[in-house]
Amino acid sequence: MATSQNTTVDLTIPGTSFMGLTTYGNVMVGDRAFEFYNEHNPEDFIQIPWDEVDYVAASVMFGGRVIPRFAIFTKSNGHFAFSTRDNKRTLRAIRTYVPADHLVRSLTFFDVIKKGLGRIFHRS
Repeated sequence: MATSQNTTVDLTIPGTSFMGLTTYGNVMVGDRAFEFYNEHNPEDFIQIPWDEVDYVAASVMFGGRVIPRFAIFTKSNGHFAFSTRDNKRTLRAIRTYVPADHLVRSLTFFDVIKKGLGRIFHRS
């Protein structure tokens, strides 16, 4: 059984992890770490301490009214993608532990296409 790193919990909410196969469970935002626990297998968990978080990127749609998912980028272990029942509330809880300049919007589909085309034409 996994032991929580947090001493106090600010938010517990049902969520989804998009690491490999989609996994459903609970997301905990606490004073020491962001934690995800699988609802069917308690040994399947993700714990990300706040000092390991590099930045958080959120996919924003319709001018900020809808946030379908967010990703936590770590300093050494890559990135982890999540979605919760209320992503805005989750990101507000994360904002107390991650500086505001480390919360960013991810690129939209058209921004990625535009950047890719720009790189193709600037190579020659």
